[in-house]
Amino acid sequence: MPAKRQSEAFDFKPGRKLANKYEVEALLGKGWEGEVYRVREIATGIKRAAKFYYPERNTGDKAITYYAKKLDKLRRCEILIPYLTHDQIQFRKQHVRFLVSEFVEGLVLTEFLKRQPGKRLTPFEGLHLLHTLVKGMEQVHQLKDYHGDLHSGNIIVSRHGIGFTVKLIDIYRWHGPTSENITEDVYDLIRIFYDVMGGRKQYAKLRPEIKSICCGLRRDLIKKKFRTAGQLRLFIENMEWQGP
Repeated sequence: MPAKRQSEAFDFKPGRKLANKYEVEALLGKGWEGEVYRVREIATGIKRAAKFYYPERNTGDKAITYYAKKLDKLRRCEILIPYLTHDQIQFRKQHVRFLVSEFVEGLVLTEFLKRQPGKRLTPFEGLHLLHTLVKGMEQVHQLKDYHGDLHSGNIIVSRHGIGFTVKLIDIYRWHGPTSENITEDVYDLIRIFYDVMGGRKQYAKLRPEIKSICCGLRRDLIKKKFRTAGQLRLFIENMEWQGP
């Protein structure tokens, strides 16, 4: 069976003009579907984020259409980056479609953790981060939808005092929302919390209250305890701490 064709990178350089509307400033990331760049809107000077889809990953514009419609449906969910418009360019004799969104300042969570002492968060910090993520995902779940690919590589974090602002990227799952999809999001949120606390190396040292959320990452226990982001939020907000 022949191997799947590797997508050819766009590799847009800073300063390149695109569609006579945008100027590339920096590559923000790349994935299976395409590449995301920070661009400057030439007419206004405003910074935007633009996701360019590999043509073979966007046959018939199915991927970009699905993504745009999903973001529009969830446009009031504060945890998501607002979609603005779409456009296209010619690249190596192919039409390349791209979505333009607001540009959000911050660091991807994986990079943010690298800058923290011990490359992890304290329980107090971790709970604040988890609570922010959970409140955001609760809005998505209330609209009977889900993310489907939550991990530290697609969470943008900025810190403000003791709190965090977070935004999610890369909602691209094709399956329709089900209660199982939503519960899987909750499991992923707890796995992220477990990881930012230091993962397996630190788990034995964590307080019982923290372990009561992580449940040893046992999927069956987590799904039984927290079916939705709303249930997890209420648990965090009503936790009782045993001693100092």
